[in-house]
Amino acid sequence: MRSVHEAARDVARDIRKTDAYMTSFIQRRKVEMLFAHLKRYIGVSMMRLRRPKGGTEQFQLAATAQNLRKLAKMVPTLAPT
Repeated sequence: MRSVHEAARDVARDIRKTDAYMTSFIQRRKVEMLFAHLKRYIGVSMMRLRRPKGGTEQFQLAATAQNLRKLAKMVPTLAPT
């Protein structure tokens, strides 16, 4: 017996087969991985600063720290001579 929501599920399955969906899926995955990294390694699982301005500042500091870590990995190390 089919569910009453099966028609909506069929529409969602059809959308999932399109190229535009795959493109947005890949882009979403990249962004979600950055947020997961912020939560796990940078420690932004909870907002410690209150109010919108404080939350924005905390997020910007965490994003800056994440970008600095990425930049530090890009700098080539000098080989010992």
